[in-house]
This record gives sequence, C-alpha cells and structure tokens, in this order.
Amino acid sequence: MAALSIRALSKRYANLEVLKGIDLDIESGEFTVLVGPSGCGKSTLLNIVAGLDRASDGTIEIGGRVVNDVPPKDRNIAMVFQSYALYPSMTVRQNITFGMECRHVAKAEQEKALANVAKLLQIEPLLGRKPSQLSGGQRQRVAMGRALVRDPLLFLFDEPLSNLDAKLRVEMRMEIKRLHQRIGATIIYVTHDQIEAMTMATRIAVMHRGVVQQFADPDTVYRYPANLFVARFMGSPPMNTMPARLEADAGGPVVVIGAGRPDEVRLRLQGYDAAIPFVGREVVFGIRPECIAEGSRVFPGDAPVVLSAPVEMVEPTGAETIVLLRLGGESALARITPDIRPAPGATASFALDTRRICLFDPETERLIA
Repeated sequence: MAALSIRALSKRYANLEVLKGIDLDIESGEFTVLVGPSGCGKSTLLNIVAGLDRASDGTIEIGGRVVNDVPPKDRNIAMVFQSYALYPSMTVRQNITFGMECRHVAKAEQEKALANVAKLLQIEPLLGRKPSQLSGGQRQRVAMGRALVRDPLLFLFDEPLSNLDAKLRVEMRMEIKRLHQRIGATIIYVTHDQIEAMTMATRIAVMHRGVVQQFADPDTVYRYPANLFVARFMGSPPMNTMPARLEADAGGPVVVIGAGRPDEVRLRLQGYDAAIPFVGREVVFGIRPECIAEGSRVFPGDAPVVLSAPVEMVEPTGAETIVLLRLGGESALARITPDIRPAPGATASFALDTRRICLFDPETERLIA
C-alpha cells in the first residue's frame, strides 16, 4: 500500500488553476522531492496534503485512508516549515514536547520520546535553551525533533534549508539524508534547489505550471529528461539544448548542428535506433556539459568525437573549469579539468560523449531518443 496516493488533484483560485490533475503514488519509506521553479505549485500541493489548504478536485489518501475532509491534526503527519515555527518563549525541551502535551501523552512517554529524538539529532546539550540562543542549523534540528516525536505516517518538509547559508545547507542536507537512512521514514520534501533534489531523493517529481513533468529516480530524471523543461531545469549547469537536424547515411543516424554553415557540426549517434522515424526532420539536440570535455579526454565508445570550437568565455570554479563555446554557431557549456584554461577568443579542441545525447521533438518538446 502506498503511503500517499494523489489522484486527479486540482486546485483553482477563481480563474487561476494552480494544480492541474496531479497523480502521484509515494511508497512507504520513500524520500520524494517536489522540485520546480517558484510558482509551479509544489508548496500548494504540500499544503493540500497537510490539510492546510483544500483541493478543488481529486482525492488524497494517506495510509489507504481518504483524508480530503480530515483536519490536519488527524492526518497522522508532521510538517517542518521553512521558518522553523518555534515558540520563542519556550525552551527546546518544551518546543519538542508541546505537541505531546496537547495530545495528553503520559509524561514518561514524553521523556522517552524526547531522549530518543535528542540523541538522534545530537541536541541533548540544547534542551534548556530558547530558540533565540540557537543557530539556524540548531533551530532546524529542533523543528525536525518536534516532528520526529510524533512518529507520523508522513513527514512533510517545506523548503526547510532555504534560510541557511551555503555551507550549513550542505551540512543539513547530509543530516536529513542520514536521518532518513536511520529511521526509514516516508518524507515529502519541497525545494526549488535541484542539487537538494538530486542528492537527497529516492524519486523526484519535477513540477512546472501546476503539472508534474516527470516522476522518476534522480538518475533517470538527469539522464533521460522527459521533456525540454526538465532537461533545462535539472542540472547545474543545465543541459545544452540547440536546434538541429536529424539525417542518416549508411552508418546510421547523424545529428547536424548549424546545417549549411561553414562551422557545421555532424555527430553520429551511438545506439539511437528509436530516432530513425525523425530522419529528415528538425529536432532539438541536447547534451550535458560534462559530456563535452577537453580534447585529450577519452570517452568510452566506438568512435571518439573530437572537434575544434571557438571559446567565448571561461569560468574557473576550483574543482573544474566551465567553458562557453560554439557548436555549429550555437552556444554550449563544457566542463573540463581545472588546470586547463583555454583563452577566450581562441579555438580549442573538445571531446564529446555521443552516448549521452538526447533528442527532443521541437513541437511537443518531449524526449524522442
């Protein structure tokens, strides 16, 4: 039985449709991340699951029970908010046990739950402090502790790390992932940060304009994006996409970028028989930046593709160098080793991994190969 089932869920505010026919099944123990740009509907969806907002249409089942008309307190969920929502006048101990007191849980059981959670989150020394005496990361741990003592069917996280600095976000991201591995809880996590989604999720639901564009494991979403939006949204830097034409010769299908130009690029596809119906048609060519590297790089494959391309800009990041170059007159980003710094305006040699190419239908924007 799925921990959460959403069927044909829609949400409208007057004439504005925020969610459009959402269908999701989230299994027990999964870490599901809802990711997408601001305004895509992910927080609205989470609020409807939590009972803080009502769906216009559709059904929500938690643990096999329809909860559309069930108040939030009776849905057996726990929510961790972006703002932490801690009571400033209460100590950490009181913040964590307050919900149990409201449910008239026995004192001995409260203390046992508090001790287990405090040990799990390593906040035992903080129990006597008030929120104003805590750092952002410590407050987030307390907010998580308050949720954990409930032992709910679902944990809902609404952009919990967005108020933290970059270093602390990385630390807390790892902490939440470790926590999930320890307790095996079912977590639904909302973020606009694709790195959080890729590193934490069991499965990712990519949302755009109130529609789930793709729901799959991180590797599938990254390597086989369902459409151009997913390809351009997931990844940092995102996938390079550019207009091209699909042709064929005796050796099989060939992608032509900048057809007819002096700098035309022809790339033979490896293992892309599914693209044959599109031969002679325009396509959108996609390739990840890490699949374009320095010319000396050797990618596995039948025939390594090495070509020369003009360099427009170079961005050293320490761990790697990002290069903006031109392929058949189109801009593309490449990831190369950090000690190689081609000069802007010069022509450099680049190797392409043609096993990792994606092709999209320019009309429907769907993945075709």
